[in-house]
Amino acid sequence: MALQATETAVVAGEAAEAPRRDRLRFLRNRKTLIGLIILGVFVVLAVAGSWLAPYDPSARSDDLLQPPSLDHPFGTTQTGQDIFSQILVGTRGVLVVGFTAAVVATVLGVLIGVTAGYLGGVGDEVLSSVSNVFLVIPGLPLIIIVTSLLPETNDLTIAMVIGLTSWAWGARVLRAQTLSLRSRDYVQAARATGESTWRIIVFELLPNLTPVIASGFIGTVIFAVLAEITLAFIGVADISHWNWGTVLFWAQSNQALAQDAWWWFVPAGLCIALLGTALSLINFGIDEFINPRLRSEGRPDRSVRMRVGFTPVVRAPRDETTTRKDTST
Repeated sequence: MALQATETAVVAGEAAEAPRRDRLRFLRNRKTLIGLIILGVFVVLAVAGSWLAPYDPSARSDDLLQPPSLDHPFGTTQTGQDIFSQILVGTRGVLVVGFTAAVVATVLGVLIGVTAGYLGGVGDEVLSSVSNVFLVIPGLPLIIIVTSLLPETNDLTIAMVIGLTSWAWGARVLRAQTLSLRSRDYVQAARATGESTWRIIVFELLPNLTPVIASGFIGTVIFAVLAEITLAFIGVADISHWNWGTVLFWAQSNQALAQDAWWWFVPAGLCIALLGTALSLINFGIDEFINPRLRSEGRPDRSVRMRVGFTPVVRAPRDETTTRKDTST
């Protein structure tokens, strides 16, 4: 009896650890880990950038258009402004706009997409029509038009405009997933037991939609960051507020490339590329977590499939009677 109790406890402990190991598998993914590390560095710079900046990003000096040095790691502009300080201070605006816009777009996408997919009927047709209208309208030109008409274009305003105009794609994907999930057995069982609609959506549908929501959130962050940098680069946003797009705007306005001042625009471009790479790696990790066929850890599975697919040639046993007859003949 004691041995059976011990074995039962061990089995129960392993069963409890299985979901935990399944959750930690997402963090053990190399792509996800590298992406989170790079993103974490940018988050630290966004929080402490203004304190780490060695100079005032708007302050002028006598070091005009100097290449990178110990005093100015990223060089200076033609007015003597320190580019390293501009990059550090501008990181906060980029991340604030990206994540705020992604939160707004994700909330709207979940509310409209899941509601339309689960309820169906007239409500589904109306919400789907609204989503289709936003899908047809080009996103970036709409953001430029709306932002240019606003009297004030700070980070929060730009984030709200991007979030309110970029939710349709996520809503469309969530609607399709909800249409697939609402006919599952566990949803039908919840309906049969008399559970309310909001409880079915929150406790039955949303947990199964979490990976799709997370993937859409990361994709919206990438789009929002690029849109905010584009608005600053073309001069629609407030160019007196520092971000990476503002650095590129002043570099392009003062013809940095023609003056061979590569240090004026290369650091901002590298930061944009690194942040996009980090978010893309996290998105790839989410995709691999959702779809087992995409997991890079599936090499043993491929070897198993090769072994299963291999059919060894087995020789049929000889019939001793026939052999004896042949010998006698």
